[in-house]
Amino acid sequence: MISKILCTVVLGVISARARITEVWTPEQEAAAGIVKNNYVLGTAPHEYMDNASIPDSLNWCDKDGVNYCTTSRNQHIPQYCGSCWAHGSVSALGDRIKIARKGKGTDINLSVQHILNCGNVGSCHGGSVVGPYQWLHDISKSTGTGIAYETSNPYLACSSESDEGICKGGDFTCTAANVAKTCSTFSSMGGKCVGLASYPNATISQYGSISGATDMQKEIAARGPISCGIDAAPILQYTGGIADDAGESVDHVVSVVGWGTDASTKSKYWIVRNSWGQYWGEFGYIRVKFGTLHLEDECAWAVLDSFTSPENKNQVPCFEDGSNCQ
Repeated sequence: MISKILCTVVLGVISARARITEVWTPEQEAAAGIVKNNYVLGTAPHEYMDNASIPDSLNWCDKDGVNYCTTSRNQHIPQYCGSCWAHGSVSALGDRIKIARKGKGTDINLSVQHILNCGNVGSCHGGSVVGPYQWLHDISKSTGTGIAYETSNPYLACSSESDEGICKGGDFTCTAANVAKTCSTFSSMGGKCVGLASYPNATISQYGSISGATDMQKEIAARGPISCGIDAAPILQYTGGIADDAGESVDHVVSVVGWGTDASTKSKYWIVRNSWGQYWGEFGYIRVKFGTLHLEDECAWAVLDSFTSPENKNQVPCFEDGSNCQ
């Protein structure tokens, strides 16, 4: 069974923190129909790669002098939203697009808000590790169109049930305008916002779940970063170094972009991108000792299928007001 992941709420100091309590029950999980794996068994790197092929170190943010990592995000603005589960999956998939493009071209950043509006696999009060990829796989296969890019659906840190900040009274249901949209001009000048029927997007062909350091390394080395659950409690006040707390349970989701070895202790550590902004940690990243913080308990991956880009020559150009793409 897939555990539901809840992003941490901080109240004062760490000892006084509270966890979001709106956890999906096993019955809700079953009702949502979440499936951990949707790929042909035996075809994933962790199933066929030899352990000897795992490199001693790997960092997709600096691999052979190229940065394949996409932007660092902040899930907590313009107001608090426990959407780490969506950020972790979107960031890892965005990296895989950058890898497919050999690090060239303008970064393609995918829309977390699209998942919040349409995914039905979580909200600002938590979600699942693999759920975003299941949703994306479903729409990829059923519609041929995948997750929108950030430029047509920016992050608002809202979901339908949230009444924080600007969320209260807003419409965050899965309408055309909440998938991808543009606005023509000021409403006082007759302008309006319209949903786009054609928009840049990315699809996936398969997805799956893994756990354990060796399987994680094989998947990351072969295909790119992955999303993983983690215990956020011990790292709320992290400012640098290698985190090595055992942790108690998973309550947050991050993306893992590689690993290295500490020169002084010879211990291996994961290179992890968080979604708390670049003001936190090591410019938005954290190094986590292998076997700690429950980082190796539950991870998810997705295989990129198609994506809109100049080199693929598959953009449908829309007018500034979107009128030809409605």
